[in-house]
Amino acid sequence: MSLLANFSLAEDTLPFLQGIKKHTTLTTTVPDNGDQNPYALAVAPVSAGSVKAGDLLIDNFNNAANLQGLGSTIVNYHPDTKQLTLFAQLPRDLHNCPGGVGLSTAMTMLKSGWVIVGSTPSNDGTTDTKGAGCLVVLDPNGKVADVWSGADINDPWGNMAVIDRGDKATLFVSNAGFGVGSAKGNPPVMNQSTVLRLELDIPAGKPPLITSRAVVASGFGEQADKGVFLIGPTGLALGKDDKLYVSDALGNRISEIWDATTRTTSAGIGRTLTHDGMLLRPLAMTTTPQGHLLVTNGSNGKVVEIDPETGKQLVARWINTNKAMTPPGNGNLFGITMNAAGDGFYYVSDDVNTVVLAK
Repeated sequence: MSLLANFSLAEDTLPFLQGIKKHTTLTTTVPDNGDQNPYALAVAPVSAGSVKAGDLLIDNFNNAANLQGLGSTIVNYHPDTKQLTLFAQLPRDLHNCPGGVGLSTAMTMLKSGWVIVGSTPSNDGTTDTKGAGCLVVLDPNGKVADVWSGADINDPWGNMAVIDRGDKATLFVSNAGFGVGSAKGNPPVMNQSTVLRLELDIPAGKPPLITSRAVVASGFGEQADKGVFLIGPTGLALGKDDKLYVSDALGNRISEIWDATTRTTSAGIGRTLTHDGMLLRPLAMTTTPQGHLLVTNGSNGKVVEIDPETGKQLVARWINTNKAMTPPGNGNLFGITMNAAGDGFYYVSDDVNTVVLAK
């Protein structure tokens, strides 16, 4: 009896990555206009407009000339038909978006059908000409409905964490552009990156409205970089007890922000949940059904699984082994999100502009 009980307990607490057996390349992410460098991934929670529940939205950060901060498209991969279609192509000089459009890892689709995506724009592919960017609200057919900007938005960079209640939502997004200048020479680390909380009201049939905004974390490192444009906090994920987890790339750590939905002041860089070890410039982050964190590494091709209850790094798996980079897969990973069934995860391989399903 005790042996069986122990076996069941062990099965229940096995790392999620231990059950991953196969990696299937699903599609190119390059639309007809040639945009490259897939960043954000978002699984549709509902069917609305041109999107079906379970579809995978992917945005592109680079244009056809492979210049960063000039990508303007969101594509839609349909798991049922295995087809890729264009969801949206935004104008590069979008009105009310400082600097224009260069779509970042900040993207989500709400239960009400609205899509919200971040812009971290450039005019020449470098931070020399970057703008502050904005958040763009799109209807479920990919049409621009609103643009959000302001002094507290500067290069929305990281994947969003969202609490979606249908007619209301809470959205967290990191900003990594404050004080960042040229990537020439040895650019300084600026400890000015923030996590912004936006409270949204979503009237029936109308675009979301921001009802309040608050900086819940601040002081994270950010740096201009010639190879990857910006380095800053990228992954955001919500956990138990009103905690928000932030991947602090330059600190090589995962930060924990407490009272995330209720605090009225910044928690600074928060508490360190875990650091170093298997982490190597942690980037995008998602949450498994059992509540573990999956974090992609920016400086090798691994994904790391973390138990937020203990802060223990459970296991790391190679998911991009391109040996053209050192270490293998260096710079090739970015977006990650669970699939609709929760038995696997999608991730991008930036080096070949594809989306992969691991399950």
